[in-house]
Amino acid sequence: MDVRQELVKLAESKPELAYLVRESLEAVDRSGTLLEIEGARLAILGKKGRVSEIFKHLSEVPAEDRPEIGRVANMLRRYVEAELARKSEELKESDAEAMQKRQALDVTLPGRRAPVGRKHLLTQVIEEVTSIFISLGYWIESGPEAELDYYNFEALNTPAYHPSRSLLDTFYIMKNEPDKNSPDDVLLRTHTSPVQVRVMESRTPPLYVVSPGKAYRREAIDATHTAMFYQVEGFAVDRGIHMGHLKGTLEVVARKLFGSERRVRFRPDFFPFTEPSAEVDVSCHVCEGKGCALCKGIGWLEILGCGMIDPNVFEYVGYDPEEYTGFAFGMGIERIAMLKYGIEDIRLFYENDVRFLRQF
Repeated sequence: MDVRQELVKLAESKPELAYLVRESLEAVDRSGTLLEIEGARLAILGKKGRVSEIFKHLSEVPAEDRPEIGRVANMLRRYVEAELARKSEELKESDAEAMQKRQALDVTLPGRRAPVGRKHLLTQVIEEVTSIFISLGYWIESGPEAELDYYNFEALNTPAYHPSRSLLDTFYIMKNEPDKNSPDDVLLRTHTSPVQVRVMESRTPPLYVVSPGKAYRREAIDATHTAMFYQVEGFAVDRGIHMGHLKGTLEVVARKLFGSERRVRFRPDFFPFTEPSAEVDVSCHVCEGKGCALCKGIGWLEILGCGMIDPNVFEYVGYDPEEYTGFAFGMGIERIAMLKYGIEDIRLFYENDVRFLRQF
């Protein structure tokens, strides 16, 4: 058994290490240039790399598990160092050979084409999510990012005293009265749900709509929050729609996104514009629900919020809540991408680091 096989076999006995070892080995395998090799070295062996984090927190591990975890970490470090050094040497040798060949080339020949760009990971996830809903019979609608308070809050049954309507949570472009909320205030939308109201105002049911786009909130930027983010909101309005339709729809979507074997659960929650409301979780695809670092040991990953559209919202748009019912849901695209691909820092999506973007 070679070193790599032994390393994988050892890690399998420690679920908390299996994901890290697999990610590290895949990062080494993907390294095809000197720049990518250096990026992989920093991500795995650097001061804040995956292996360094193991040793940093080794003292927190139960005493009986430390020798085995330390052994796996040391073996991973030695393997990565040796493999990256080998790949680096091979590339340098091939570069030297290529240089010798280039010296014999005809310099009057046409130049080489520049590398072709790729779609950003968030664009890929948006397209994947919307294509799933299109296959279920939904269509796409969009709305303005600079929105009226009426569509962003008022018509979505959000009362004037709700904290989300304060200057501390929302970016206001124009406020009629500094200390009072008004439906005519202009703001950067805090979600894509205003599209729901705009569509219902202009059309009659049946409606099956998804609306991807940017949203903005006053957030302190850290590993899980940004002031601007992408969201996909969707809703369905028709006669006879009930909670079973909502659950069935989102179960299909969750399994198409994260795998057909995923389990789905609904937890009660509260949103001003839906009643009843729920949060949706899927079983962790890394540990199969047993508990790991990605799911923080609970075996479940929260992916979106949803619920049945509150009758008050129907009254704002002129629908008869006795005739029509509907459901709505909203998901953060960055969160879906982070869970789907094991990304730990949301800021990576916006730093334009080519080493990160090339992985997708």
